[in-house]
Amino acid sequence: MRKKTTTAPQTENKMASIFKKAKQSRVFQDVVEQIEDAILNGRLEPGTRLPAERELKEMFNTSRGTLREALRVLEQKGLIRIKLGVAGGAYVKQIDAEPVMQSLALLIRSGKVSPDHLAEFRIKIEGAIVELAAQRATPGDIETMEDLYEQARQHYENGDWESFLKTDEAMHAYIGTMSGNPVFQLLQQSIHTNIHEYYGYYLPMNKESTLENLNDFKKIIAALKSGNGRDAADLIMDHVARFNKKMTRKVDSHPLP
Repeated sequence: MRKKTTTAPQTENKMASIFKKAKQSRVFQDVVEQIEDAILNGRLEPGTRLPAERELKEMFNTSRGTLREALRVLEQKGLIRIKLGVAGGAYVKQIDAEPVMQSLALLIRSGKVSPDHLAEFRIKIEGAIVELAAQRATPGDIETMEDLYEQARQHYENGDWESFLKTDEAMHAYIGTMSGNPVFQLLQQSIHTNIHEYYGYYLPMNKESTLENLNDFKKIIAALKSGNGRDAADLIMDHVARFNKKMTRKVDSHPLP
């Protein structure tokens, strides 16, 4: 079923009560802040369509150029989506990790984050996350991890290293979900959505290293299942450290382009 969106005519009075004329000393910033606050405070829900430019101009008492620039900034922040065409306009988005992941991807591609930087961060943070996950994991969480592990095993047997890596990343990311903490979930999702590029350049994917990875996760899942957070943390920190060593052997001779 198509999600119902709130149209501008239905919300014009509501918008008028939410927004006020922008402070002329800092018009652009004030427009951004008013719309941002309304979204973050829940006064504008995901799917809500903002009024047309003409109405917004009058509400904020600002120019079309200033308004359009403010909307572009809000779009870059991931708070609204600007659609073109007959049903076009500015729509409030569900807040998610996409802008963070995009920023991290650009940082990684810039070459300013080395495999050692990522490994150091992951050893410190991922160990703590998996320890918490072991304490909070539900039977459903364990079942999901076991399903992902089975997918990874099938990819290993088929020699499909690319699909194996993607499933491995999904297992790491799901540990963040198991922690029950949305900040940890965001961190895991952001990191493991973007480190694939490093694997492609630096990680020697073959039957031996893939089997090592698979065996590591078998032990990690067993520790999660038993609720042994300390063992799970030790296992995942050792896992990250060992595979980082494999990657850094190629760093000097094969830097990221």
